Amino acid sequence: MTTPAISFEFFPPKTLEASFRLWDTVQTLAPLEPRFVSVTYGAGGTTRQLTREAVETLHKSAGLKVAAHLTCVDASRSETLAIADDFARAGVTDIVALRGDPPKGSGGFRPHPDGFEDSCALISALADTGRFNIRVGAYPERHPEAADDAADIDWLKRKIDAGASEAITQFFFEAETFLRFRDRCAKAGIDAPIVPGILPIENWSNTRRFATACGTGVPQWLDDAFDKATRDGREDLLATALATELCSDLLEEGVETLHFYTLNRPELTRDICHALGVTPKVKLRDVA
Repeated sequence: MTTPAISFEFFPPKTLEASFRLWDTVQTLAPLEPRFVSVTYGAGGTTRQLTREAVETLHKSAGLKVAAHLTCVDASRSETLAIADDFARAGVTDIVALRGDPPKGSGGFRPHPDGFEDSCALISALADTGRFNIRVGAYPERHPEAADDAADIDWLKRKIDAGASEAITQFFFEAETFLRFRDRCAKAGIDAPIVPGILPIENWSNTRRFATACGTGVPQWLDDAFDKATRDGREDLLATALATELCSDLLEEGVETLHFYTLNRPELTRDICHALGVTPKVKLRDVA
């Protein structure tokens, strides 16, 4: 089995305690030499400034290649492109371009009157600058707003055609889900790399609730396994074993790159990477 290339997603801290947790996460995972790390936006762009600060800090202080999330939500075209310009001036030229989730209780996504109407428009504008390597999201299971499964493939093809170089999928629980999606993308003529997104399960009840909200299927056997593991006090052991098996199955089917949603809690991700043969190679340089 080939040792995979890896990348990690973090979210920006909102408190001093969360800032320390993020830095601890970076210190734990940076020695694994990720291809890049990404930093998310909150729903409705609520962490826009925090994201900018976290991206620039990780880029300068940790020496990591950082991909900044950028969305269309609640901002004009000029405001969004100004943020991108700030990233470029700071040396950050990798962007994960997304439509973004609308603010809670808003009743759905509505473009800003002077903003980008969708992710494809954002991607095209970023590509026109010639300054960015653009990644996008992909949905191996139907997006809650998609009319049908084909719509997700069509949207992904449009995003690649608009200028994206790579796609990262929403998380899923069974390898076959990704493999079927990969086959459908290939049939549709999508030849850009599609990287599976892996979510180590820190808390099953929270993960299950999140999965339901974003349209990720939950197999019955997984409910049963965590019910038993919870009674036995072995949730972390089960989570590590399941994610490692999922990744191994993907690697055996020719997947070469994995993206981990860390939730700023690095231990499970680190243990899974170690089990896959990804071991520390460098020490994180000290903060200046």
